[in-house]
Amino acid sequence: MRVPLPVALAAVVVGAAATPANAAPPTIAGCPVMSPSSAWNQRVDRAPVAKNSATLIRSIGLSAGFHADFGSGRWEGAPIGIPWTTVGAGQKRVPLSFGYSDESDRGPYPIPPSAPIEGGRGGDGDRHVLVVDRSTCKLYETFDSHPLSGGARWRAGSGAIFDLRGGDAQRPRGWTSADAAGLPILPGLARYEEVAAGAIEHALRFTAPRTRSSFIAPARHFASDSSDPALPPMGLRVRLKRSVSLRGLPPQARVIAVAMKRYGLLLADNGSPWYVSGAPHSGWDNDQLHALDRISGSDFEVVNAAR
Repeated sequence: MRVPLPVALAAVVVGAAATPANAAPPTIAGCPVMSPSSAWNQRVDRAPVAKNSATLIRSIGLSAGFHADFGSGRWEGAPIGIPWTTVGAGQKRVPLSFGYSDESDRGPYPIPPSAPIEGGRGGDGDRHVLVVDRSTCKLYETFDSHPLSGGARWRAGSGAIFDLRGGDAQRPRGWTSADAAGLPILPGLARYEEVAAGAIEHALRFTAPRTRSSFIAPARHFASDSSDPALPPMGLRVRLKRSVSLRGLPPQARVIAVAMKRYGLLLADNGSPWYVSGAPHSGWDNDQLHALDRISGSDFEVVNAAR
């Protein structure tokens, strides 16, 4: 969800640098997902804890349980998670109209008529559409997406285009994207292919119930009318505490937990506490993912990941 609001920046604390960047960024459809210097690809396992960590974690929810907001099968008739698709150079580009046209990248976008929509064709949620053009390594993302005239054109709340070969690929200051924080969505999804290969080497996207009317890098936008300093700003970076035991976690859950310790989570939108996003896939074992339910807000800490 997003609400276009005046721009404000807020530092969580005066910070020290994070752990050096990952040597090689993840890849999708043969494209690098941002550069090694991108915030998504920065390890934060040795970054210092923010001085106001306890306050911010409490505002998100100390006792609220972690939830993997993705999986296999269907929920209410739709795949579980945020889907994405790839296209080639021959994909026809279609025009789009945007509700937030002043903060959206103009089309046309290479969205196929059958592009998967978050929540399904009849869903009433955020209805994200994510498309990677593998011929140009460009990422196209839209929010509240609706095909018109059989997909010959689309209507969306907002849209953003990112160069996957770029650095942080930041939006103009104060601009939304298909996400409330003005961030790309796809780089922050847990993908089955990564877990099957044994490691997620990037930060993951998560949501919080209430946020502050400010943002910190790499976020570029906020969606709140509250200036309460106890609330987290968009772009907040948290990690799973080193002291949290991973003993007994099944393989899929363990890979995700390790990633949350090494790369952490980036606050990207308003929503349920500690909901972490991923792409749907038949390979997910929902029972293994539910093993992460034992983690709660008290197991996380805010880190100083200076950007």
